[in-house]
Amino acid sequence: MSNQGKSIGDLIAELPEEERFILQLHLVKGISPAKIADALGVPPRAVESVITAGKSRLITALNEG
Repeated sequence: MSNQGKSIGDLIAELPEEERFILQLHLVKGISPAKIADALGVPPRAVESVITAGKSRLITALNEG
């Protein structure tokens, strides 16, 4: 499936809910992984892992376009 013509916002909207939420907090609002983790009550490493997975998924989607 081609992602040609889709904006980065469209691609982010297609991410799983958890990845989308955390990536929006981190990439759009500029909140650190540590602060996100504290707010969610999870280990910082878990948030960092979700950010890494989400970025990887976005890069893959962009490369498919």
